[in-house]
Amino acid sequence: MTVPHNDALRSQLQAGADALGLGLGDDQVSQLMEFLALLQKWNKVYNLTSVRDPQEMMTHHLLDSLAAVAPLRRHVATLAPQGLAAGSVRLLDVGSGGGLPGVVFAICCPAVDVSCVDTVGKKAAFIQQAAVSLKLRNLHGVHARVETLTMPFDIISCRAFASLPDFVTWSQGALAAPHGVWLAMKGKHPEDEIAALPAGASVFHVEPLTVPGLEAERCIIWLKPA
Repeated sequence: MTVPHNDALRSQLQAGADALGLGLGDDQVSQLMEFLALLQKWNKVYNLTSVRDPQEMMTHHLLDSLAAVAPLRRHVATLAPQGLAAGSVRLLDVGSGGGLPGVVFAICCPAVDVSCVDTVGKKAAFIQQAAVSLKLRNLHGVHARVETLTMPFDIISCRAFASLPDFVTWSQGALAAPHGVWLAMKGKHPEDEIAALPAGASVFHVEPLTVPGLEAERCIIWLKPA
């Protein structure tokens, strides 16, 4: 059974986006609902996520990812003075799995070019399918190990991927210098992981997130090359 485009889920999504101040258009809300349906459909065959229930997918995946959109938009806006015009900003989402948060970022930030990399071919294929189905020209699925990527990205993101030291070490070759940053979505403040960071990376901001409908600690760890 695919996710019903039912009014209750759509209303919850719209209310969550409004609470986060995202100002999404009807088309974007429809794309997010269609993405939820795709995730549910492909998940039966490809095991993209352990979450099966559409309601839980909404809170734990979609709204959780949406909570990082406003911080991402604010950072993208700071890149313009550095000569990076809207439309030229490149984001790499590492260990993207079912496209979280990568696909959500691509829908909500159409001026950002999003590549989702995963070592599992069927997950990268799902991202490609999502790009076609949702008509997202700014979304790309990449089947590779992140350590092998050398094309420079302005922002490298992850969500529930790996420890901060591993995330930074594995992806540092793909970070654009000198302005590139890492955006790591985490639950509780990961003090131990921050303490174990390699010398080449430093935290410049820990940003608390509130996820509509989810009573759980969430934050973004923003890092830059030291």
